[in-house]
Amino acid sequence: MALPILNRWSDSSALSLGVLGVGNIGMVHLKSASAMPDVEVVAAADAVPENRTRAERAGVSRTYDDYATLLESEEIDAAVVALPPFLHAEAVRRAAEFGVDVFVEKPLARSTEEADELLEAADDAGIAVGVDHTLRYQPDMVGVKEAYDAGRVGHVPYASITRLNDGPLGRPPVANAPPSWPLDPDAAGGGSLLELGVHCFDVLEWLFGDLEVRDASMGRSLDVDVEDAATVLMEAPETGTTVTLHCGSYQWEQLPDVNTRLRLEGVTGTISNRNHLPERFYADAARSALSNVVSRFTNDEPTVFGPTFYLQAHYEALADFCEAIRSDERPPVDGADGRRTLALAEAAYELAATDAGADELEAPEVTL
Repeated sequence: MALPILNRWSDSSALSLGVLGVGNIGMVHLKSASAMPDVEVVAAADAVPENRTRAERAGVSRTYDDYATLLESEEIDAAVVALPPFLHAEAVRRAAEFGVDVFVEKPLARSTEEADELLEAADDAGIAVGVDHTLRYQPDMVGVKEAYDAGRVGHVPYASITRLNDGPLGRPPVANAPPSWPLDPDAAGGGSLLELGVHCFDVLEWLFGDLEVRDASMGRSLDVDVEDAATVLMEAPETGTTVTLHCGSYQWEQLPDVNTRLRLEGVTGTISNRNHLPERFYADAARSALSNVVSRFTNDEPTVFGPTFYLQAHYEALADFCEAIRSDERPPVDGADGRRTLALAEAAYELAATDAGADELEAPEVTL
């Protein structure tokens, strides 16, 4: 997408923001934006009344039960699209009608075809599209890239990345039923590969350039309609690196433990994200978690945004997008990046389906 120079901002103007969807990740974006200088969250939309109440408690003066009504009613500069994936394309098209730039939660869309339609609408309207691929903003990943770019281990023939969590079902005992859309392949577009794998694709291409998928397999450890495990074999032609990716939503998270492992096996040594965690990561994360637990007993709203490892990455990603919009520049992680991760996921799904079909073929009967 060729982003035109829009000349809409001055140094003294605050960027007005609407948040479309204020569930868990939407509230992170809302509180992140509220903490930013020169950004004003003017409105939020969500179909769930309890979510709207949370947004109001967080300081949003106007809330709507429908994102389209918000876009029609408010004069905003940009919108955070934190809706389920099946609503992303339509939300971006609606935002484009009003010239509103968008920061879209990953995955950008459910397919490359849907992404192309979304990006074409944005391009026609001259709006910018950013995508919330936050893994590259985590300090441990930044540390890996800096060490790699500095040639710390020389050529890297092999790299691996693993990203696991407990997915939409959560760690038992679960107090509330999970939303239905993450387990619906039509609504979500896929399972763990689209929920977690797209983050991995993005950070790997950030490191090694374009990737090519060579093989893939999908698995289900639970009786659900989407994969909760995926393994992908790739090559990076530019650097001559073979890469394996594994992601899954079958492991109970043990926060504040880091659930992503990245290793670069270079000819002179290994770079691991474990070696680039902040010095006080566990102490700070544990203190933040304890504060949120206490807030539940005092009936206060938990501090969803704070200077913690994961949430700070979301803050930095959104702040970079807002700064790019203010400066009439292309967002650092844009729609083309989001589409590329979808193309890799689709290639993996196709290879996995082909391999599964081959495995299911019956062996011919041999008679002597």
